[in-house]
Amino acid sequence: MKKISSLNRATLMFPLALVLFEFSVYIANDMIQPGMLTVTREFNASEAWMASAMTAFLLGGALFQWLFGPLSDRIGRRPVMLGGTVFFIIACLATLFSNSIESFIILRVIQGIGLCFISSVGYAVVQEAFEEKAAVKVTAMMANVALIAPLIGPVAGAFMIGLWPWRMVFVFIAAVSTIALIGLALHMPETVQPRKEKLPLSHIWHDYCAVFRNRYFLMGALCIPLLAVPLIGWIAMSPLILVADGHLSVIEYGLWQIPVFGSLIAGNLVLAMQADRWRLGTSVGYALYPIGCGIAVMLLGAALFKTPYFLVLGISLISFGEGLSVAVMVRFTLTESDISKGTVAAAMGIVSMLMYGIGIELYKLLYLFTGMMGFALLSTAVALLYWRLSGKVVRRAMAARVTGHGTAQGSAR
Repeated sequence: MKKISSLNRATLMFPLALVLFEFSVYIANDMIQPGMLTVTREFNASEAWMASAMTAFLLGGALFQWLFGPLSDRIGRRPVMLGGTVFFIIACLATLFSNSIESFIILRVIQGIGLCFISSVGYAVVQEAFEEKAAVKVTAMMANVALIAPLIGPVAGAFMIGLWPWRMVFVFIAAVSTIALIGLALHMPETVQPRKEKLPLSHIWHDYCAVFRNRYFLMGALCIPLLAVPLIGWIAMSPLILVADGHLSVIEYGLWQIPVFGSLIAGNLVLAMQADRWRLGTSVGYALYPIGCGIAVMLLGAALFKTPYFLVLGISLISFGEGLSVAVMVRFTLTESDISKGTVAAAMGIVSMLMYGIGIELYKLLYLFTGMMGFALLSTAVALLYWRLSGKVVRRAMAARVTGHGTAQGSAR
């Protein structure tokens, strides 16, 4: 199919439907976060389960990345994406029958599988259907809509849980996902030619080996979660930091998320507005300044003032830098391999979800034993590693676009 270069109402209908599903999946985590104290108390479980519930959700996001990407390469993107949306709706409704913390955590894993369809199928279609700069702008705009979930999710979840039983959160999410399903069914393009041959595991293994042997792909795939891990750690731990330890109400907890996700949206908006003016990759360098300032604020606040509000300011600055960078890093990483984009996107998703899960557990352990300084120090280590890797990835990708090599597919091995 011919790649889309102009953005108008007709060409944006599919990204809007996809981002509504992405919003639904994300809000399945964000809306229940302020209610996790209620969940653990109902099931007579420890408060430590609050962060583990998000880890379980991200584990689900890593489970079948390896399969859905290659499967969509063979049978088409549409059937895999539409089937995944139906699966997620059923998983949300199943929460109505949860009667223990163990069954709740299992359902969180199952619901997290919805993440697999977004990263390994949905975003692969965006990269295949749109030309490069248009794809970056669409990805940045989609990120803004998706980021409404963590911005309003905690507040909306707090209000909803105050009025109705916490299980109604998942009924609401299932309803929103149903609207997304209708939009995807009507507007999602098919960007691959379905193949009739079977899907042998040996071919899948061969493709993934080729992708992961590409060290430039691997560096880019690591940069994306390293960039996001401080924010992910904050999302997982903020109920404990602000509500359980900081004694804020769930409404106050939700309001303190606004500067964090507002900054992330602002970074994405700046990137979307400047994408045609800036050389692709420039924004990643600019983003290092707010990220460095955010780390400094977190370290100083944890050392001198011991108040969580400095964590909020530091994470907000880091989030602004993430907004400036992540869409570009996704594009650079996807084009570092000439293996089919479904497999490459799935490989990126596997790396990201595993890194997020490990990061959350490390943040939980460090915070429980060392408090806010542990949170700040881990964020510092992650930011330094991102700085080392991202510089190499961006220099290579920008040079490739000057010479004309690797712009569309990439062939690094």
